[in-house]
Amino acid sequence: MSGLPPCPQCSSGYTWEDGAMLVCPECAHEWASGDAAAVEDKRVWKDAHGNVLQDGDSVTVIKDLKVKGTSSVVKVGTKVKNIRLIEGDHDIDCKIDGFGSMQLKSEFVRKA
Repeated sequence: MSGLPPCPQCSSGYTWEDGAMLVCPECAHEWASGDAAAVEDKRVWKDAHGNVLQDGDSVTVIKDLKVKGTSSVVKVGTKVKNIRLIEGDHDIDCKIDGFGSMQLKSEFVRKA
């Protein structure tokens, strides 16, 4: 065969690749291949200048950001401490003094 692992549900040896997934044609079970899981674990978050961000870092806002649902604005130069990196469009979860908890995009901050 092609060296692909057998199906974890029915043990069929006829599995095939569909992008990053492996598919069993006999029971229609789909699962992530080991390569796809390894790539997901190695996600790297970068700020606007290309510096690698990590949980617990401090960042500085580089653009005035309107806060959705209010007339408030997070000003340029606002320092945000102890960030937490998350998956999604807004990939930084943090607390900003005077605003509370919110999420930011990493493209609008630089590492402090």
